[in-house]
Amino acid sequence: MTEIDELYDKTIECPICNIEFTSKKVRASKLRLIKRDEDFLSYYEGENPLKYNVFICPNCGYAATEGKFLSISRKDKEIILNEITSKWNKRSYGNKRTIDEAIITYKLALYIGQLLDYKKIDLGSLCLNLAWLYRLKGQEDEEIRFLGFTKDFYKEGFYKESLVDTNMDELKLGYLLGEINRRLGNKDEAVKWFNGILSNPNINSNPMLEKMVREQWRLTREG
Repeated sequence: MTEIDELYDKTIECPICNIEFTSKKVRASKLRLIKRDEDFLSYYEGENPLKYNVFICPNCGYAATEGKFLSISRKDKEIILNEITSKWNKRSYGNKRTIDEAIITYKLALYIGQLLDYKKIDLGSLCLNLAWLYRLKGQEDEEIRFLGFTKDFYKEGFYKESLVDTNMDELKLGYLLGEINRRLGNKDEAVKWFNGILSNPNINSNPMLEKMVREQWRLTREG
């Protein structure tokens, strides 16, 4: 499979500086899933779309995931111009990306997310994506570091935020908190989260997730 077959150019208009630029995306029709980790990292035969989820404007430096890129207020625009664009050396991440380049895009999106006061759930998801990229790279110390950040953001979000307009529901978030704690070696905390999800009456509506929770609960108890 060639790069030309797998990747295509998506044209985006930057909401900060209004220039048009292109960013690579992976054709959904070319995706061939090999396996998926218990915290939902997916592995593919060719390019992993994870590497291309963040758009970066080459002109002004604004970066965000595809789903959030265009949702920006006038106040947030001023913050970007003052804190990012004023220090930005123009460069493009619009071609095929290495894992290291993908990591740079996510770190900038995370920094901007903190500047713009994103929900903790959204910040946690950016950190989880960074942990996944470090896992793909085989850099376990950095993977663990970002899983730790993910845990902290997700936990705060679980207790203090609405999950409306996030890519999470209570069951999935609780499961991820259990699985991330398991990966971090926090056995008691992991069991607590898994038990909480299993006792949630809504778990019956998602038999696939219930099966995963029970399996990871068993692994944690036996580990």
